[in-house]
Amino acid sequence: MKIEYPIRINRYLALNNYATRTGADNLIKKGYVTINGRKAVLGDKVQDGDKVVVSGKTPKDNYVYYAYNKATGISTNPDLGSKDILQTTRFPVKVFPIGRLDKDSHGLILMTNDGRITDRLLSPKYVHEKEYVVKVDPAFSDKFVELLGNGVHFDGFISQKCKVWRKNKNTFHIILTEGKKRQIRRMCEALHHTVVDLKRIRIMNIELEKIPLGAFEEIKGDKLKTLLESLNLV
Repeated sequence: MKIEYPIRINRYLALNNYATRTGADNLIKKGYVTINGRKAVLGDKVQDGDKVVVSGKTPKDNYVYYAYNKATGISTNPDLGSKDILQTTRFPVKVFPIGRLDKDSHGLILMTNDGRITDRLLSPKYVHEKEYVVKVDPAFSDKFVELLGNGVHFDGFISQKCKVWRKNKNTFHIILTEGKKRQIRRMCEALHHTVVDLKRIRIMNIELEKIPLGAFEEIKGDKLKTLLESLNLV
């Protein structure tokens, strides 16, 4: 598609297949976008010949993707006043976390400079699996597993049906395709159980596997191809 100038920065990034408009707005708010060396602000317009740079890369340059093993006490939201991933881990290039994993939980977070992923992975329009291992107190019954899997009423919301299976008397696996704030904790609380440990071990085809706590591995090759194909980005 031929771009007609001047054009709003979020639409420019969307047309260059860098991010959705919403994703572009988020990148702009976080200070990852510049126009001719000046940090962009919401509503900026791009003129023909302007140089637009996002996280140190022009829109059509290569992106990077990392699987990161977040520790407890580290937040994906610096506004919470706790330690932020980017304050505790040095990445080769400027990246940001996709989605959230509360500071009391640990496990897999995807880190990237590809703003397109934000909407594709987090929007309720799309269905993508995320798998967790959860330990609760007290020990639970088979009925607890059944209730979790069939949907739980909490705070005026009903969770979608999901896959749940027992690991031992206190621990279960659960696969969600939605992502309400602190959803698993709230689901368990509604069934009179308290989460004492919550670990995310998989997002779509990307698994935590043996990545050390606080470390990251680059996603590439067939794993990256499968991820991007699942998100309709290739």
